[in-house]
Amino acid sequence: MAQAFYELTVAASNRVSPSMHQITLAGEALRDFPKGQDGGYFKLILEPGSAGKKALMRTYTIRRQRETEIDVLFALHGGHAAGPATSWALNANVGDPMTIRGPGPAKPSPNTCGFYLIAGDMAALPAITANLEAMPRGAKGVAVLEIQHEKDASQIDVPEGIELRWVVNPEPGLEPSLLVDTLRQIDLPDCEIAGWAACEFKGMKLVREYFRTELGIENRNLYASSYWKLGLTETQHKVVKREDAEAQDVPIS
Repeated sequence: MAQAFYELTVAASNRVSPSMHQITLAGEALRDFPKGQDGGYFKLILEPGSAGKKALMRTYTIRRQRETEIDVLFALHGGHAAGPATSWALNANVGDPMTIRGPGPAKPSPNTCGFYLIAGDMAALPAITANLEAMPRGAKGVAVLEIQHEKDASQIDVPEGIELRWVVNPEPGLEPSLLVDTLRQIDLPDCEIAGWAACEFKGMKLVREYFRTELGIENRNLYASSYWKLGLTETQHKVVKREDAEAQDVPIS
């Protein structure tokens, strides 16, 4: 999918839970933005590039798209900024300019399996929410969602057969086994299973190993991606992520 630059402005800024802040970006330029991008991603251009200096960009998920608006959710650590993008979001005012580049495609779960295992932390919650709401209404499975505060649990329009299990961890990244330990408590049916996970790097590796080795989920029914790594910037994380993908002989996701 071709990516382009779009000049937008902040239309709204709201704290939607103790650990999640929402920004609505708007502009006529979005009329040319590809449609149906809920769950896809784009890049915030926080600082433009210049001679000898790369632009400062951060990758975010499109929570919801309308004709001239997109909603973006920013996960906070302890209710505070954890980097340049969340700092910008918390200080943004209506009318502030913002340039974005995108979109990149969403990573939905396969729609042909009998049971779905979905896991993620707050960084992946916008993508997971979009995927769950787009799933076939007859889908069955369990989604394990790691949040920082019990009030971070949000309303999600999931199929009736999808169970949500909210797991509270006030210190993201410090308990990498939390998601996989919770997944192991699920009673699994005897059918084809799909696995989808996105979270901090160490946690993702544990979940991916569980999906592949213990459950035997084939690559065609498996998506596992790290959205961040504790202690690293997005640029540094990309290097580690690429090295991991090369070691696993899988595409970077």
